Amino acid sequence: MANRSDAAPAGAEGAVTFRQVARETIRFLLSELKPKGKMLTPFNVVTGGIILSGLAMIAVRFAFGLGSVTNLSQNYPWGIWIGFDVVTGVAFAGGAYVLCFVVHILKVKKFEPIVRVTVLNGFLAYVFYAGALLLDLGRPWNVINPIIGNAFGLSSVLFLVAWHFLLYMICEFLEFSPVVAQWLNWPRARRILEGLSTGAVIFGITLSTLHQSGLGALFLLAPTKIHPLWYSGNIPVRSFASGVFAGLSMGMIESFFTQKAFRHRIGHELHAAHDGILLGLGKGAVGALFAYIFLKLIDFVHYKQWIHLGTPMGYWYLFEIVGFILLPTALFLQAIRQRSAKLVQFTAFLTAVGVILNRLNVSVIAFKWYETVRYYPSFMEIWVTLAIISMELWVFRWVILRMPVFGEAHPVVEEKIAEDMEVVTWKAPDL
Repeated sequence: MANRSDAAPAGAEGAVTFRQVARETIRFLLSELKPKGKMLTPFNVVTGGIILSGLAMIAVRFAFGLGSVTNLSQNYPWGIWIGFDVVTGVAFAGGAYVLCFVVHILKVKKFEPIVRVTVLNGFLAYVFYAGALLLDLGRPWNVINPIIGNAFGLSSVLFLVAWHFLLYMICEFLEFSPVVAQWLNWPRARRILEGLSTGAVIFGITLSTLHQSGLGALFLLAPTKIHPLWYSGNIPVRSFASGVFAGLSMGMIESFFTQKAFRHRIGHELHAAHDGILLGLGKGAVGALFAYIFLKLIDFVHYKQWIHLGTPMGYWYLFEIVGFILLPTALFLQAIRQRSAKLVQFTAFLTAVGVILNRLNVSVIAFKWYETVRYYPSFMEIWVTLAIISMELWVFRWVILRMPVFGEAHPVVEEKIAEDMEVVTWKAPDL
């Protein structure tokens, strides 16, 4: 900061200081854009190739329409870009509002070390899956319609989902913004943003609860198109319950990779508390799984679903329920009893597969199961989905390697990072 001069006009100091802060901040941001570490790693080469080719396919999609890259049709207007990228992706982002509720509202400080990274994961998931939604729209410029109620009406479920989606992304950005202010060394901005975080958390929890169930409510409009084993008037509640254990499972999976890939960014306290946090997440997941099983049991009896179990779709249904709902529940209970963090993480992977399978069953596989000509995603649809996931991973890694996502950085840790990455870091001026 420039020192104040008695000869300078009263307003000159503020003007010079602001220009200097802006100049130094821009210089700092440009320096942070530079790669850290080796570029030609297997991860970078593979995901970089997927991203570049995926961007080319996206360009083809916008230039020549959906039919040039997808197998979508008037009969099957929703495919993997909705069934996986949006419906499944939003479920995996559910860990953010669950942990924010537990830490900020229930005051369970045990999980506080992983709140920031979970909110970051949720925010990026919403941003990238909103982008994926644009790919699926035949006329992307009409994305504003559900937000303003045009052609849908203000009482439409899609109108509510669109607003929940938009406002929740803003809330998650506000929840994560103190980390950005800390990274930029803006203490005043950080204090202001932290003051807003409590309101953002409460509002965000409400929005996400409605949004998770609202996605399920969209399928209430298709009672004759979804197989009876997957359709139910409880779909909104089931979507909410599955979003809880899906988000917690993603948090456990995330911890598995961050412990390996970003171990130099994680402090000793988080390392020491890691197993206890995993077991706590496992307890939360098994509670949500029990609620989900109870809802499925109610549907099974109320809708007399047992009459469909002897069919091919019935066998597929049993594969989902037994292999990816009942088995993970039993494994979580066993892991908690044995206090096995590794078994918890393994079960989290199994649970995540079950969530993907269930959401794809409702939105794609069991949707119009009676048709002779079925929808199958094209190679380019799958490749673009992989490109979107790869781009999210790149942004996630960039943020983790630069911002204090795992709390206050320790000087020894920062020195080790500089040694490993062979870079010199510095902070922007105070703001």
